[in-house]
Amino acid sequence: MPHILINGNFLCRNLTGIERFAFEICACLDEILAEKNDSSLKISLLAPSNATVFPEYKKIQVIPANYLTSFPKWDMFYFPKMCRKQKAIPLNFSNTAPLFFNTGFAFLHDIYAHDFPDDFTSFKDRLIRFYSCFHYKNIARHAKKIFTVSGFSKNQIQKAYGVEKNRISVIPNGWDHFKTIQEDDEIFKKFPMLAEKPFFFTLGSLQKRKNLKWILEYAKKHADETFAISGKVIGGMHTQELDELSTLQNVVLLGYVSDGEVKSLMKHCRAFVFPSYYEGFGIPPLEALTVGAKIIVAQSASLPEIYGNAAQYIDSSNTDCNLSELAEKSVSQEEIACVLSKFTYQNSANMLYNELKEAGV
Repeated sequence: MPHILINGNFLCRNLTGIERFAFEICACLDEILAEKNDSSLKISLLAPSNATVFPEYKKIQVIPANYLTSFPKWDMFYFPKMCRKQKAIPLNFSNTAPLFFNTGFAFLHDIYAHDFPDDFTSFKDRLIRFYSCFHYKNIARHAKKIFTVSGFSKNQIQKAYGVEKNRISVIPNGWDHFKTIQEDDEIFKKFPMLAEKPFFFTLGSLQKRKNLKWILEYAKKHADETFAISGKVIGGMHTQELDELSTLQNVVLLGYVSDGEVKSLMKHCRAFVFPSYYEGFGIPPLEALTVGAKIIVAQSASLPEIYGNAAQYIDSSNTDCNLSELAEKSVSQEEIACVLSKFTYQNSANMLYNELKEAGV
């Protein structure tokens, strides 16, 4: 019986896009295995000892490791060692994978570090870029099959690394997790200004590609409009932009907000604004659609492919537009329903299950 061992490194990190994807796909994949009672495919998950959560599955066996996740040691040494011990093929969700013939199946959600090298300016950022590109190339050359989350990312990977079409498949993100999140209106008590005035909402890790520069420039020109911005600072973000935003009277910097608070903010905002100039997929606008929010996204990267006519569009490099007018434009409910029915984790888990079966591992 073929044995696939999932790289559980995503269990040790904050639940942002890639980690959310891995967590949800594994849960749905487990349900598929249980429903089909498929004995022809064995799937296990190796969980680092410092995982923040140890999932409980019906069919996928969770194997606790006696090793802390320490990059790059986990991906390059300990995880492949356990794959050999288990006689298993690796399945990697997090843009990293064991080297060479140990690579197995691997997801490359995007190749941002390759495509935008100038966004990585500090010494730490350059190390992150080097490590990321190292794994991009290894996965492109050695993975049994590459999975990515959009046609855009597929094209970028093929163009950058010459990957043959039959070695790469698209398995997109979803929004199903948002159904179980309870709204938390306490955020409006913390920030009463948002309860008093209509506001635009922006969410995302505060990387440079999330394009807070666009929000900064637009907010400066439109002092009568209010903006709420949530997210945490990580590599590739200029603190000067945050400093400038903090001086504007019409901008509320929320810092980290819970999923429940995010859901409330999305439900009550004038529109959810997503000016990112580079996204492999872009989950937040999908979440916003589920609570009836208008979405205004950049006409960049994968976003037009994913959102089609369900969104209004802005130029990620030009703030000469009117968000209020865009927010008032109507969008067909049929278009929104089409997007939401297409991009679910259940659909994607079925795609992954079929890919693993067809690979004949």
